[in-house]
Amino acid sequence: MELCDGNAMELAGMLRRGEISSREITESVFKRIDEREASVNAFITTTRETAFKQAALADEKFRKGGDLPLLTGIPVAVKDVLCTKGIKTTCGSKILENFVPTYNATAFQKLQDAGAVIVGKANMDEFAMGSSTENSIAGPTRNPNDVTKVAGGSSGGSAAAVCAGESILALGTDTGGSIRQPCAFCGVTGIKPTYGRVSRYGLIAYASSLDQIGAIGKNVSDCAMMLNVISGHDPLDTTSLHVEKPDFLKALSKGIDGVRIGIPQEFFAEGLDPQIKEKVLDAVTLLEKNGAHVIPVNLPHSPYAIGAYYLIATAEASSNLARFDGVKYGYRKSEDDADCLAMYHKTRTTGFGTEVKRRIMLGTYVLSAGYYDAYYLKAQKARTMIKKDFDEAFRKVDCIMTPVSPCLPFALGEKMTDPLQMYLVDIYTVSLNLAGLPGMSLPCGSIDGLPVGLQIIGKPLDEEMVLRAGAAYEQLVEKQI
Repeated sequence: MELCDGNAMELAGMLRRGEISSREITESVFKRIDEREASVNAFITTTRETAFKQAALADEKFRKGGDLPLLTGIPVAVKDVLCTKGIKTTCGSKILENFVPTYNATAFQKLQDAGAVIVGKANMDEFAMGSSTENSIAGPTRNPNDVTKVAGGSSGGSAAAVCAGESILALGTDTGGSIRQPCAFCGVTGIKPTYGRVSRYGLIAYASSLDQIGAIGKNVSDCAMMLNVISGHDPLDTTSLHVEKPDFLKALSKGIDGVRIGIPQEFFAEGLDPQIKEKVLDAVTLLEKNGAHVIPVNLPHSPYAIGAYYLIATAEASSNLARFDGVKYGYRKSEDDADCLAMYHKTRTTGFGTEVKRRIMLGTYVLSAGYYDAYYLKAQKARTMIKKDFDEAFRKVDCIMTPVSPCLPFALGEKMTDPLQMYLVDIYTVSLNLAGLPGMSLPCGSIDGLPVGLQIIGKPLDEEMVLRAGAAYEQLVEKQI
């Protein structure tokens, strides 16, 4: 096995035993990048020189000994929506194609403080708006399992990098499923924590009440390791929760016995690929045979989730993206005789891609006079009802299991001309962001060589249960092999 194909926990143990060096892992990762990046396109920017310097520093720490963070010396990719001091941060957009931040996002800074090796900035849908990583100035990211298929989005570059061995771990962001869906499509594991569990400081916002930074790895323990590092209160982020941070790795060995698993009927209705349904229910049955209790639950307002999500998210996007006007930083399109408004117009019409302009226009419309009550206010009311549905369900169960996506990874370009079909790919994921709940995607089999994702949803701030159930499923699958 190549080192780049190992998981983070295995490699962390080998580093501590002196069997390998961080430089050797980093060399393996960049060798894989050289081999596969031309076909996968997982990165917008790679940081080879910086990575080897960080690897050398990590190896020096190991030579000196002592109690080092598990992440020390492990290569990590970072979604290109997180500010990285001195490293270009584009959000996959022409309007930020040459933007170099002067500060670090808190989550990124925590990775550096833990001794991680940063291999690059991962490709993404422009400003995280998309479900396929086809809306990027760098071109589409392709699924490493089948390069004719999409990798999912908007964190498609992060998921594809981990899947292809171009990184061991990755940071992604999730506004409506943007960690979970590409992880399902690529066959890796990713977790979106509770809103406020991880600081959003330095995350270039799409929809501020929905965005959340999370972890992507090759298995559940990788995600728990990353969550241990990036979680915690941050005084620089007013939405950061001031709550105790558990050791998420300790949850992995608790097993599934006695855990009550909720199965929402609404997530297994018409529109779901029957083969995906079978794989997900097979996973639930395996857990049930080993001590879990399966309980049907109802989430009656979930059919409103897509509509509510796209109204709220686009409204917030129209506000957040107003700052990109060609004045203070980023791309500017102007002529010598152009007035200020003409410069704004030319900058934004040429700097933003089609999908971003579509969502800004929709968001501006729903916030305009005469339409606010009819659309935006109703969407917020629906959001409250969706959250109440989850609250009621969690009185009966400890976690909820569903599919991640209603379909398998689709062909590149297949849904680009039909935005509504693209939006419906998020039908099982957006409700978690509306309710602020933690959720994880992990592989539960494959169909015709393409991965299927199982979604595990937890109560607010109960990432431990999500990780516990995911680890139990992984262990049971390993026993069957």
